[in-house]
Amino acid sequence: MKTLYLVRHAKSSWKQPDFRDYDRPLNHRGERDAPFMGNLMFEKNILPDIIISSGANRAITTAKTIAETINYPLEDLIKEDSIYESSAGQLLDLINSIDDSNSSAMLFGHNPGFTMLSNYLSDRRIDNLPTCSYVRIEFNTDSWKNVEIGSGKLIEFEYPKKYLK
Repeated sequence: MKTLYLVRHAKSSWKQPDFRDYDRPLNHRGERDAPFMGNLMFEKNILPDIIISSGANRAITTAKTIAETINYPLEDLIKEDSIYESSAGQLLDLINSIDDSNSSAMLFGHNPGFTMLSNYLSDRRIDNLPTCSYVRIEFNTDSWKNVEIGSGKLIEFEYPKKYLK
């Protein structure tokens, strides 16, 4: 059994129009939501074997915040720039390359790729992965190489606005 968590970055700031999209930081809501979702994951005993994050500022900041909250070692967090602006197919290639010694993997990244990937891989369609949301998809396989379109079961879909207003 393999378990995949897709986590969209927390809400980012648009206050600095001269910043490249890649460099945008989290805004106030993002700074609130990331630790909240980390605490939710901690309460659910979610601790992936591997965390891989887009290198974009808003994604890596979200990943580090959640990793700290769930007691995942920051030095083990993998930054993968190819996640930024990746298509669902490119993300699937990344998932297929995860070492099989990892039973669970958590990816931090962006829309539209993450929503499309969730819909491609799982048995349930979602309209949108909101900022700082995550899905948990399980695959009845012993190898990440066998993860393919339609092979997963969507087990969980959590997002901050479900709890915070």
